[in-house]
Amino acid sequence: MSKRRVVVTGLGAVTPIGNNVRDFWSSIRAGRVGIGSITAFDATDYKVKLAAEVKGFDARERMDFKMAKRMERFSQFAVAAASEAFLDSGLDMEKEDAFRAGVIIGSGVGSLQEVEGAAEKIRQKGPSRVNPLLVPRMISNMAAGNVSIQLGFRGKCTSVATACATGSHCIGDAFRAIQYGDADIMAAGGTESCICPTGVAGFTALTALSQSKDPMRASIPFDKDRDGFVIGEGAGVVILEELEHAKARGAHIYAEAAGYGATGDAYHITSPIEDGSGAAKAMELAMQEAGALPEDIDYINAHGTGTHHNDLFETRAIKAAFGNAADGLVINSTKSMIGHLLGAAGGVEFIVCVKSINDGFIHQTMGTKETDEECDLNYVLGAPVEKPIHFAMSNSLGFGGHNAALLIKSYED
Repeated sequence: MSKRRVVVTGLGAVTPIGNNVRDFWSSIRAGRVGIGSITAFDATDYKVKLAAEVKGFDARERMDFKMAKRMERFSQFAVAAASEAFLDSGLDMEKEDAFRAGVIIGSGVGSLQEVEGAAEKIRQKGPSRVNPLLVPRMISNMAAGNVSIQLGFRGKCTSVATACATGSHCIGDAFRAIQYGDADIMAAGGTESCICPTGVAGFTALTALSQSKDPMRASIPFDKDRDGFVIGEGAGVVILEELEHAKARGAHIYAEAAGYGATGDAYHITSPIEDGSGAAKAMELAMQEAGALPEDIDYINAHGTGTHHNDLFETRAIKAAFGNAADGLVINSTKSMIGHLLGAAGGVEFIVCVKSINDGFIHQTMGTKETDEECDLNYVLGAPVEKPIHFAMSNSLGFGGHNAALLIKSYED
């Protein structure tokens, strides 16, 4: 069976530097960093003091009030981002077969806050006082379920959870669903909100988080002084659509989804494999599917977390996948501006790739000053880069050895 072409027709985002795509991209272009002191809880006794929180988000302004009350924050973000992407796409569900429109949106964690609250209530008042909506507010698949309800999409509705690769795998699986005829339209991406005592304490105990007190020097991917990632929150959702379906309704096409590679490291629960071979293979598979050569790729939005192992081993992966062409790549990390959105990172970074293609603009890796000796590629330090972009790649690497590479290209009929 021949694969069908898939295009991007809608974008939606909730981020630490903008609660919609317009404001988010404006902040990206301005080099704004959305990292600051933790306000979600009292972090006095915590070693980690900084996070990248979403600011000024009011779910009541983005969805039905009763619906919002039944959702935890990660689901609210997903519904808000998906609703924006849907409106941006110009879809009219009265003219569509709802069973040909699906949802694949994931969260790496779900709601730790709901678990924390339930555990405290059980301890203080007993098990009979637990919120009847505890489970549907807590479980990570409910982001996809709530989006399906909101948009009226009745086709394939699933949820991928692969830690920090969640958003990219959701988009990749949605891409496949359209390619092979399971759907004509998919809402896809990731969402996350776990800036809470358990989330911060857990990642701190793992020595994964930066303990910097300086917001401008906390998330510094590839820097020789990097000491971990900054936990963030938000959502990134896109509308993917079969090309002929999009053209028939006169949709605005942002870009084309061209390739997807997914692999496992089979190595370690938190560290990528040291030679980068797993991530390298994912990148190679994405290029192979798109019929692209290493020298065709203009830009990579790196996973680039700011942890020692990720940045070093991802650099090795890029060198392994691209060979001599690696030196000509332009690479950045959006996490330098918005922190690590965990399961939402891949969705938001896919949107950055699409907007970068549209504008010919590659943002600076903010905060990073002097790179590690072995991190010796072009990470866009000091100033953004403006150049035509035909192919852009987004990388995501998740705890457990989950690797995803998405290749996006400028649309040509």
